[in-house]
Amino acid sequence: MLGPVAAGLAGTLLPAFGIMPVLGRVEPGLMPFRDLAMWPGLPRAAALSLGTGLAATLLALALTMAVCAGWQGTRAFRWLERALSPLLSVPHAAAAFGLAFLIAPSGLIARAVAPLAGWDRPPDVLILQDPLGLSLIAGLVVKEMPFLLLMTLAALPALRPVQSLATARSLGYGRSVGWLKTVFPRLYPQIRLPVYAVLAFSMSTVDVAMILGPNTPPTLAVQVLRWMTDPDLAMRLRAAAGALLQLGLTAAALGLWRLGEIAVARAGRRWIEAGGRGRNDATLRALSLGLGTLSALAVILGLAVLGLWSVAGFWGFPALLPDALTLDGWRRSGPALLAPSVDTALIALVSVACALVLVVACLEAEDRFGLRPSSRALWLLYLPLIVPQIAFLPGLQILALISGVDGTRAAVIAAHLIFVLPYVFLSLSDPWRGWDARHGAVARALGAGPWGVFWRVRLPMMLRPVLTAAAVGCAVSVGQFLPTLLLGAGRVPTLTTEAVALASGGARRTVGVTALMQTAAAFVPFALALLVPALVWRNRRGLRHG
Repeated sequence: MLGPVAAGLAGTLLPAFGIMPVLGRVEPGLMPFRDLAMWPGLPRAAALSLGTGLAATLLALALTMAVCAGWQGTRAFRWLERALSPLLSVPHAAAAFGLAFLIAPSGLIARAVAPLAGWDRPPDVLILQDPLGLSLIAGLVVKEMPFLLLMTLAALPALRPVQSLATARSLGYGRSVGWLKTVFPRLYPQIRLPVYAVLAFSMSTVDVAMILGPNTPPTLAVQVLRWMTDPDLAMRLRAAAGALLQLGLTAAALGLWRLGEIAVARAGRRWIEAGGRGRNDATLRALSLGLGTLSALAVILGLAVLGLWSVAGFWGFPALLPDALTLDGWRRSGPALLAPSVDTALIALVSVACALVLVVACLEAEDRFGLRPSSRALWLLYLPLIVPQIAFLPGLQILALISGVDGTRAAVIAAHLIFVLPYVFLSLSDPWRGWDARHGAVARALGAGPWGVFWRVRLPMMLRPVLTAAAVGCAVSVGQFLPTLLLGAGRVPTLTTEAVALASGGARRTVGVTALMQTAAAFVPFALALLVPALVWRNRRGLRHG
């Protein structure tokens, strides 16, 4: 994890200080930074990146914690968990397009309101790509909530929240306040790194910002990408300087967030000691459940609208439904998307296979040699998720260009592996470490060696967790835009790059077809992860449901 990030940062650092031998620049200097400072949109772009990133992370975290505090352990929470968890696999671009089709002036919500408002044409309101980035914040919140919820659910069992909440309720505390006072202070340190990853991603996302964010100017990460892909190679110097500025902004945001953590911890300690019971929390609980449900519905309805547009005939405003359904969109766009679909599947399968081999080898080595990774190892694992992609991927692109491997599938697969491996490790580590070692002891007593235990006992019993981790890795790979675009040099098209390329166009039917195919590419592995163990262990109930 350290090697690619460090190499990429080095490849970005040199051009940022004017060193780029390809252009004959071998003397270091500050010219790229001066050039960057002269760009008139810089203050606005930097403020957008910082503001949207902090706001989206704060809202996603607050909403996730409010839902957990008010409803954890209830039937409504289990329903919301089942609704939100699968949405983790929806690619960011598809979710952003779905939300755009919902909230646009000519979107489904406006069409539903039109008869009541008396509209016969879309309202003249700037909703998408608004200058404050509000639609971008909304898109990030609905997509990052499932991730934070999943990380929270993984951390909760070790904290025994049911017992803590029961104790708090017996002392007269309301459900939400009792949970926040007894569970949250112990939970947050367990999910701190995922929160940092959400903050870094929200500040530097490119695909979601291109679809939902403002463009005059855009966020800093989007502008850096424009400079990186400019035909004038001299713009790479300004892009490198902008990438370092993005890294500095992210570091500043993380530092600001850390100061906020300290301030909230001190205020929270005084709040806990004050002893307020907060018994009347019905409004807060209802609001949190409503917003959580709305977040899930935004993604689900967005995907439904994408599906409807993919088969829509003429669909004029303010009609709520199209005049006719047709497969013309699939006939026109389907053949052109066949090659990107194959590349998407190939890159995902190879990168996930490599990640699984490395992760399983690490976890098996932990068990055989009694290794226990420290918290620093977890930081190393999260490093590619916390360092903005736009800060080190341009450097990796330059290194790939120098070595002659840019624009190849191998380069794209290697880039995807950097981001797939952490998610595979996080998905598989707890189930692997939680395996009952007594099964191995029985196998060794029957004469099996270490490899016999691994291949014939442990790995078959871990089939479902391994396939689930592989499905998570496939979803991560399918959704990668920036690594594919930069390391592929535009010559390795995938469904994600094709979908984002349509962001500036008005071909809604083509967008619907492409985004649905992208979503299907991420969903199919999860379906297989459920189906394969059920078939393989259909006569072994413990293995089928384990």
